[in-house]
Amino acid sequence: MIAFNEAEKIRDAVSSVLWADEIIVADSHSTDGTVEIAEGLGARVVQIDFQGFGDLRNRAIAQCRGDWIFSLDADERCTPEVRDEVLALVDGAARHDAYWVPRRNYFMGRWIRHSGWYPNFRQPQLFRRGAMRYTMEPVHEGYEMLSGGQPGVLRHAISQFPFRNLDEVMRKANRYSTLGAAKVRPGRASMSRALVSATWAFVKHLVFKRGLLDGWAGFIIAFAYFEQTFYRYAKRWEQDMDFQRPPQAPVRRTDRPA
Repeated sequence: MIAFNEAEKIRDAVSSVLWADEIIVADSHSTDGTVEIAEGLGARVVQIDFQGFGDLRNRAIAQCRGDWIFSLDADERCTPEVRDEVLALVDGAARHDAYWVPRRNYFMGRWIRHSGWYPNFRQPQLFRRGAMRYTMEPVHEGYEMLSGGQPGVLRHAISQFPFRNLDEVMRKANRYSTLGAAKVRPGRASMSRALVSATWAFVKHLVFKRGLLDGWAGFIIAFAYFEQTFYRYAKRWEQDMDFQRPPQAPVRRTDRPA
């Protein structure tokens, strides 16, 4: 489990995997009590400097001792059904070396059924130690299977609570767009591309992924994708342009007329 200043979420996340043989929290120097809460529940906390999510997850894997690893973010919760399915797999029923885990998202007082959020997946979250690794993108990192073969899919879903409120929506959009700007190749960004790409992201989630059926929550989700996409390209363009302030000579006092 990776974490940074997740005091409001870490207790429920760790509590949902107390059935595991060990719980590793890879913390990036939290200052809000995250470490104390996790350790109080029996987790082993290791401190890892943040150099992108891909690097963080790979270094977290290196801390694990078991034959199987279950990756859970601080805003995710394991359910009893997933617990039972995971335990059955690691006890000998596994036909794959890694498994995708479906996620049900809760946002703005409702379970999201559309908007590309159900069922949605990130990288395989259950895998044999040594069977896969994460790619080194700073955000929205991919994965590489090292053992060959394709991942399986769990039948049951975990729960995800991605945002506490709209303030967190805005803060995450800002952070992820900054990290995502590094993934855009130099010279590939422009303000027109930022606008076109952001508009497509908004329409895709609101219309083609049927976010309209999720009401205002679906609109906010689509708009968050608009903002994150727009600022990812805009920030890359700003870096490419390397704007400098105009020079200004020192301003001194002049003699006053008699």
